[in-house]
Amino acid sequence: MEPNLFKYIWRYSRREQIGILLLVAISLPFYFISLSVPKDIVNTGIIGQGYAGPGDTQSFLAFDLPLSETLFGAPITLFEGFQLEQESMLLGLSFTFLALVIVNGLFKFQINTAKGRLGERMLRRLRFELADRLLRFRILSLRKMKGAEVATMVKDEVEPLGGFIGDAFVTPAFLGGQALTAMAFIMVQSLWLGLIAGAIVLVQALLIPKLRKRILVLGRQRQLTARALAGRISELLDGATEVHANDATHWERAEISNRLGLIFGIRFEIFQRKFFVKFLNNFLSQLTPFIFYALGGILALRGSLDIGALVAVIAAYKDLPGPVRDLINWEQQRNDVQIKYEQVIEQFQPGEIIEPEMQDPEADDGQPLSGAIVFSSVSLADDSDNNLIEGVTLNLPLDSATAVVGDSGSGKEYLPQLIVGLLPAGGGTLTLGGRDVGKLPEAVIGRRLGYADNDSYLFPSSVRENLLYGVKHRPLREADYDEEAKKEWDAARAEAGRSANSLYDINADWIDYEALGVTNEEELRAHLLRAVALVGFEDDVYRYGLYGAIDPEERPQVAEGVLQARAALAKRLEAEGFTDLVARFDRDSYNMNATLAENLLFGTPTKPDYAPDALGGNRLVIGILDDMGLTGKLQEMGLKIAEFTVEIFADLPPGHPFFDQFSFITADDLPDYEAIVGRAEKDDVSSLNEADRTLLLGLPFRYVEARHRLDLVDAAFAAKVVEARQTLAKTIEDKDPGAVAFYDLESYNGVASLLDNVLFGRLVYGRAEAQETLERIIGEVLSELDLREAVLAAGLDYQVGIGGNRLSATQRQKTALARALVKRPDLLVINEATAVMDGATRSRIVERVLEARRQEEEGRRGIFWTLERATLAQHFDQVVVMKNGRVAEVGGFEELNKDGTALAGLLSSD
Repeated sequence: MEPNLFKYIWRYSRREQIGILLLVAISLPFYFISLSVPKDIVNTGIIGQGYAGPGDTQSFLAFDLPLSETLFGAPITLFEGFQLEQESMLLGLSFTFLALVIVNGLFKFQINTAKGRLGERMLRRLRFELADRLLRFRILSLRKMKGAEVATMVKDEVEPLGGFIGDAFVTPAFLGGQALTAMAFIMVQSLWLGLIAGAIVLVQALLIPKLRKRILVLGRQRQLTARALAGRISELLDGATEVHANDATHWERAEISNRLGLIFGIRFEIFQRKFFVKFLNNFLSQLTPFIFYALGGILALRGSLDIGALVAVIAAYKDLPGPVRDLINWEQQRNDVQIKYEQVIEQFQPGEIIEPEMQDPEADDGQPLSGAIVFSSVSLADDSDNNLIEGVTLNLPLDSATAVVGDSGSGKEYLPQLIVGLLPAGGGTLTLGGRDVGKLPEAVIGRRLGYADNDSYLFPSSVRENLLYGVKHRPLREADYDEEAKKEWDAARAEAGRSANSLYDINADWIDYEALGVTNEEELRAHLLRAVALVGFEDDVYRYGLYGAIDPEERPQVAEGVLQARAALAKRLEAEGFTDLVARFDRDSYNMNATLAENLLFGTPTKPDYAPDALGGNRLVIGILDDMGLTGKLQEMGLKIAEFTVEIFADLPPGHPFFDQFSFITADDLPDYEAIVGRAEKDDVSSLNEADRTLLLGLPFRYVEARHRLDLVDAAFAAKVVEARQTLAKTIEDKDPGAVAFYDLESYNGVASLLDNVLFGRLVYGRAEAQETLERIIGEVLSELDLREAVLAAGLDYQVGIGGNRLSATQRQKTALARALVKRPDLLVINEATAVMDGATRSRIVERVLEARRQEEEGRRGIFWTLERATLAQHFDQVVVMKNGRVAEVGGFEELNKDGTALAGLLSSD
């Protein structure tokens, strides 16, 4: 990257900078004229210089050819102007001044707008370039960087550069031009006043930047310490388990406090120095007006300077400190952003970086890999030149199944990373099908090889998107835009081009159907589910699907099938004598196994205002409850719930799991409700203030009588709720249509989960093995109606969370394995990707994957699998045994499984 910020700016914005500079040049004559007009207003318009008496006139807006008198001996008048009396002249000059103010303001507006647009484009370019370089870093370089620090650099540290880039050339030209124009005008009026003003400005220009140098050094220190703090905070999040498990919270607090102390000291010194410089700068700025008033006044009294000229000089100087001050600030900003720029690009220039042509999306020739995996004396060393592997020589058929085994420290985990190009070989050569891996474009490696390891990352999207991540290499089919959307995309694409950003459309279809061997969405879904089943993730995805939702308009056949399943489930429960397992929803009765909110709304909220936690503040709902006389009863219920919660949970520490399982109140809110309970003990609910009653009103909506068993719902109250339900439904339909998807036995609820739609009720609390029995029967019903795949498809939409944190470690590894299988790669490379699984699961997955790969078409059968347990190697065509970074043995399992071999030693320790 270009180390000099100004060269970087000029290289990529030369044309725009020149255009703005021309606009600045055009604006300066208008600025000069605006300084001269106040002089004419005072001398001609007010004092009346040039007027002999009432009725006399002078020319207004007369215009002579510039320099005509010098060149031709007499002025050449281009426009004689208008003859105006003194009063009209005053008004004419005043309106001229107003017009110039508007013109100068419009120039500033256009210049600032152009600067802002240019700055934002260049900031976008720079951020994209930094992100682009990150994508070209070698894995070893990335491992040395802290994610939080890099993110801070790209997001925050380059932010000031965006504001400065537009100012880099324009601001000194614009402000400098204004300052020189003002100085020239002052000197034209009075040479001495001009020299004094120039001397003080020169002192400011030399002294202030010198005093600010220490501030810049401190700013650099502040930037580095703040970046280190961000990295340390990131470490705390990543290592939260170790911090709490080792009671190290106070050590970490002390460490953070020490860092904050350093930042405080630096920032405080910056403030002290900055405000002193500001004081000195303001003093020098005000010293010149003092001299103008004193010396200029004396010159005016002696007749050496007319009053209009003095007023004009003072008005011109009024505008002078602003540009000078801004120029000084610009100089400081220039030094500051140059330091920031150098700090950032220093981090983005590793010793080795992937060249752009290696990431050309069109570099894949479409030919499958064939031949062999050949290691020729391959070695690999770490940053300290310690050998990780040394002299590895292998020749393995690409179309066979190879297992790699070895104990800890054997170096076996590095072979897969070398094959997929994540680590460059330090010595020797490694080829795939006769092609040097180090020279293979990522388009070949990423499409011909599938890779999964024990630390595979999942992106914060759905299971489906993570499975398809390996087949999105470039847009293959354009997005289907309407006319208006197409115009918006064309404009966005053009703007991206101006900032040298990617021109690919993220909304296009990127999925390589041909590589997957599918032709449509239905075949694609079946392909994904096969991969999920192979790695034993099917049951989990099925469960996600049951608790997920589908859009009945997009998948009407599935919605119709679920309604059939609802009826079939009712019949099956009755036939097997399990009707008492489910309390079905009935519009005319209260469901004791559902929450009070569900009973009141009799539906699923689509707006947050109707969520259980928000009902206490929903005016429409509360209005109905008031009309039905239920508000007071609900507040009494809230008080009893608060009393119960305070009594049971008062001695439990915050974070105790009982708060999530049983409490209506969080640990943070418990003290507030303790105070309310204390105030209510002196009297009843009616004695509490409105805020307390509102808090109590919000508690009962999550109450389930059959679960919590506080005897708060009797027959009379239940009847009242059902009555309020009918009124509330009609009111919502009239005043807030669509806010709640109401339950209807004959209709599919598009907001509720698939499970809720099938059940159309709630599981009865208190029945032994009720959930297991119900899940079995629902599963059978859905399978009989061919709905299992639809449920699995809904499960693919499950959001995995940041880094897959909503999945267990085993589920994350299964997803990563399935992602590698979905690609149908020529060579499947697996690096201890079943490490956290139990032995039975690991063995099952190995056998399934091997069998599936053997059934693939020729050219897509290769497997290179680094195993955690040597016993699993018996399923592979050949075995590589690693020991101390070297190849100890190569051959078939039976061939190597003999007394005295390295493999036998590993098997005995398994």
